[in-house]
Amino acid sequence: MKPVRALISFVLLPLLSAALSAQHPAAAVSQWDTVTLSFPGPDLSETAEVNPFADVRLQVTFTHADASYTIPGFYAADGNAAESGADTGNVWQVRFTPDHTGPWTWSAAMHIGPDAVLLPADFPHLKAHHLDHNSGAFEVTPSSATGRDFRAHGRLSVDPATGYFHFASTGRTWIKAGADSPENFLGYRDFDDTYRHSETFREGENRPNASLHTYAPHLADWREGDPTWHGDKGKSIIGALNYLAGTGMNAVYFLTLNIDGDGKDVWPYRTHTDRDRFDCSRLDQWEIVFQHMERLGLAMHVVTQETENERLLDGGFTGRERRLYYRELIARFGHHLGLIWNLGEENGPANFSPHGQTTEQQKAMADYLAATDPYGHPIIIHTHSTSSGKDEVTAPLLGHPTLDGLSFQVDEPTRVHGELLDWRQRARAAGHPWLITMDEIGQWHTGAVPDADDPTHDSLRYQALWGSLMAGASGVEWYFGARYAHNDLSAEDWRSRDNLWRQTRHALDFFTHLPVARMEPADNLTPRSDDYVLAYPGFTYAIYLPDATAEPRLDLGRDGVSYSIHWFNPRAGGNLQSGPLTTVSATGEVTLGAAPADPDQDWVVLVRRR
Repeated sequence: MKPVRALISFVLLPLLSAALSAQHPAAAVSQWDTVTLSFPGPDLSETAEVNPFADVRLQVTFTHADASYTIPGFYAADGNAAESGADTGNVWQVRFTPDHTGPWTWSAAMHIGPDAVLLPADFPHLKAHHLDHNSGAFEVTPSSATGRDFRAHGRLSVDPATGYFHFASTGRTWIKAGADSPENFLGYRDFDDTYRHSETFREGENRPNASLHTYAPHLADWREGDPTWHGDKGKSIIGALNYLAGTGMNAVYFLTLNIDGDGKDVWPYRTHTDRDRFDCSRLDQWEIVFQHMERLGLAMHVVTQETENERLLDGGFTGRERRLYYRELIARFGHHLGLIWNLGEENGPANFSPHGQTTEQQKAMADYLAATDPYGHPIIIHTHSTSSGKDEVTAPLLGHPTLDGLSFQVDEPTRVHGELLDWRQRARAAGHPWLITMDEIGQWHTGAVPDADDPTHDSLRYQALWGSLMAGASGVEWYFGARYAHNDLSAEDWRSRDNLWRQTRHALDFFTHLPVARMEPADNLTPRSDDYVLAYPGFTYAIYLPDATAEPRLDLGRDGVSYSIHWFNPRAGGNLQSGPLTTVSATGEVTLGAAPADPDQDWVVLVRRR
């Protein structure tokens, strides 16, 4: 049993969420803030004979005139486990983010019985547990959040008509950009009871550090007022997130289960051998980090397993173990606004991992997540790196209604643009358009190398970054290869790729000039075979040029409409620039003039209807 630390008043959580006790339910909260309801239930422990994670079912229904959500609850030990380290107590909690202003009501019910959380409330053998306060109300006022904070924008969703992420409440398109590494981001020294369960690793692949992550280089990035736990724990991981958000990135990819995988240091359970007993204090500490990510505008790209352990739970099926795992993740973290569920890294059989999940097992995971997550967060799946691997494993998933898209992996950067165009078209032809995010560039031993090894990242910028975004990708994340410092398991300092983040931010900045949800890849509109084109025909065109040694040409049609011409520097960013030619009329295939400078370098041309 974990030691139960002295209870310490934690002043930060009330700042991060509106904590409403069931005894005092009336309160005013802001739209998109987290409402936390706490309920007294049976006095149990993480190891009690009555399993508090499986045998006690709390659900709360939140109702507004225009919406209703039924939210699963979770066992919270003493209700302050992040600070106390408690593994015993009688507190159950529900976390909810209201999406409408005005009055809300709620009603709660608790039932007890074997595997009650997986059964409907009216199941014959479940016993209702009396709650002294099982209903209440609160008022939601408009959010005062600003800037990158997700509370200023709402819940991230998928626009199936365009293949992009967007904020459902505003319709604003959102393009993902961030860190794919370290995948074992949560294998962090300051989380309670976190350890590496084995030092056996596959020959020739990424190796973790000798100890857990410390993120020591980012300790100086922690700021006064930022969250901690147990005194001053957590400062370096919070500082790392501060740095990454400061570069303009907006997402972090991380595993929540790598038992028997590469890092062997991340799981939600008490120990690596448990499958239905969770660690309350560690998960509450994860929540502190996730709350900070939300305020920074960093989306949680939650990768729920990896290729080595995709059959760890229920032999790959969605049985009791997997359903308990997914339900716990949803109950504890599903309230977050910027959250993307990833069914698994390199999911499905491969020559290096032949005993992968089947197509039916993949579909069952997606179906269960979609049915259990009350918020409808995006659900994607990570692909294999080769074309043949995608054809064999991913193609059978085309058209499946609960799968929103692909977390794309490509082993050769030169193939990124073409493969993305291909899979985007395949999904549309199957009748269920997918969003596709470029999340792992190969090869596995190289990926995105440190600035010290490739200061300019010219090829990566051309082939992977702009090659994917100009093919209609809904985002890019950077994987760190095994043979370089700060790799996919050992990365401690995100500053090792500072210039890569900067160039990625430049791409995001340029895309703010585009009506991207209306644009389509249209490489056929230029005579060059090595450039990329996005077009909203008759209105907006963007052309990425690997060089401007020859003046670019573009087919604008023949309606005589006048267009403005601007140039953007993808290496240095900044404002749009003008070249010698600033306007052009639509008279067929027209010349767009010379670049403002450095014609031997890459440029982006923006052509807009005047």
